[in-house]
Amino acid sequence: MRKLLLSTVSLGLLAAPALAEISDGKVKIGILNDQSGVYADFGGRYSYEAARMAVEDFGGTVLDAPIEVITADHQNKPDIASNIARQWYDTEQVDTIMELTTSSVGLAVQALSQEKQKITINTGAATTELTGEQCSPYGFHWAYDTHALAVGTGGALVKEGGDSWYFLTADYAFGYSLEENTGDFVKSQGGEVVGAVRHPLATTDYSSFLLQAQASGAKVIGLANAGADTQNAIKQAAEFGITQGGQRLAALLFTLAEVHGIGPEAAQGLTLTESFYWNRTPESREFAERFKERAGVMPNMVHAGTYSAVTSYLKAIEAAGTDETEAVAAKLHELPVEDFFAESGKVAPNGRMISDVYLLEVKAPGDITEEWDYFNVLATIPGDEAYLDPAASGCSLVGG
Repeated sequence: MRKLLLSTVSLGLLAAPALAEISDGKVKIGILNDQSGVYADFGGRYSYEAARMAVEDFGGTVLDAPIEVITADHQNKPDIASNIARQWYDTEQVDTIMELTTSSVGLAVQALSQEKQKITINTGAATTELTGEQCSPYGFHWAYDTHALAVGTGGALVKEGGDSWYFLTADYAFGYSLEENTGDFVKSQGGEVVGAVRHPLATTDYSSFLLQAQASGAKVIGLANAGADTQNAIKQAAEFGITQGGQRLAALLFTLAEVHGIGPEAAQGLTLTESFYWNRTPESREFAERFKERAGVMPNMVHAGTYSAVTSYLKAIEAAGTDETEAVAAKLHELPVEDFFAESGKVAPNGRMISDVYLLEVKAPGDITEEWDYFNVLATIPGDEAYLDPAASGCSLVGG
């Protein structure tokens, strides 16, 4: 009977949304990210836990169909990620792929998913290209991007007099995007970029790069990298006495996970930008405490953003009455995002989910009153200021 119903709907009676249509009798979500490399704490298995938690909180079913979550490690390699994604779509009935930490991976899987007419929601990747020239009608970007980081962290340091910058940049799409966005913002505020050096992903020795940055005389050394790369660069910069010499370090993508990794002693005083902080509101705290019970860590913006993205995807299926891609994508664009992660969030025509971001400062160890309470919230940056105007994004889906 079910097969007859589905075949009838597919023969053209799509105007009957009351007939709930779920392909393959289930909704299957894939969490694809780095689980063994430099971004394992940034997203990793914790994002998988966040997705599972979102599904459980949703009730485990949508339109009476069960929801499954699977995961895999893409090892930060776009070819491996694309092969996994293709296999998931072709043989494992995966409906959507999310998280996608590492911008080169995020771009590759979004392009493949457009070809396959499948929805992706990037929560771990940072590049604005996802909603820029390489945007997709089925591609969405949650949590943060390099423009928001540039406006937040870059803006704060320029205001404090940091008007000359030298970048230490991860040598792939994410690093380029972060360096470009931050450099453009610094220059728009009257500052200058005096130089840059690029390092391979997962570098362990930063001495030659840091010496070049030190010799540049720039007031700010912008770390356009993330995860363990940023942690290692900060530790080694301390050994070189860079901040004691008067230069500032800008950790342009740094989250709660990395602060915990190097400890507040090494991170104190750093300014950073996240779209979520667990101890900001009663709602964020309630979610975070439940998350810590199952995952063993407090969530950063990637983990919390993944929960939000999964929940929004399931709400869109419910509202559409089907898991068919075009219908769900339309609802994702249409529905507001209102949860502990995003207050009054909205999805722009280019797929960018726009919500407030927060300028944070790492507390001195003596000011920390409970475990994981590492940040002071310095400022709330409205989403429309933090994110690029969709009309200026270069995305062909945006009119005007």
